[in-house]
Amino acid sequence: MPPKPSTSPKKTWKRVMVLISGLGFLTSTVFLLFELLRNPAPAPQATTETQSELEQLKAQEQGYQLVLEREPDNTTALQGLVEVRLQLNDLEGAIAPLEKLIALYPQEENLKMLLGTIQQQLAAKKQK
Repeated sequence: MPPKPSTSPKKTWKRVMVLISGLGFLTSTVFLLFELLRNPAPAPQATTETQSELEQLKAQEQGYQLVLEREPDNTTALQGLVEVRLQLNDLEGAIAPLEKLIALYPQEENLKMLLGTIQQQLAAKKQK
């Protein structure tokens, strides 16, 4: 029978330290996973951001309306009002200022195409 290889105390010490470190790592990982499953992280505050964006769009809409009360043919305000109302998904509200823009710029085919698209979307909504 061949003699057993002797293990030095230094090698034994290294093995014990590796084993303790590995167990510590595994324990901390399992504990962290357990905590994450038990108490999931709160959802990001998307609703707050959405509300503030909505408030900003409403404020812009009011600003454009104030300008148009003083200057009904202000094309910048008319265009801004159309854009804001489209972002607010207020298709019906976007029609009146868009029609006014078309009256001011009858040669602009893009405006007419946009009006046609909005009217098609409104018709599709009414059919549903």
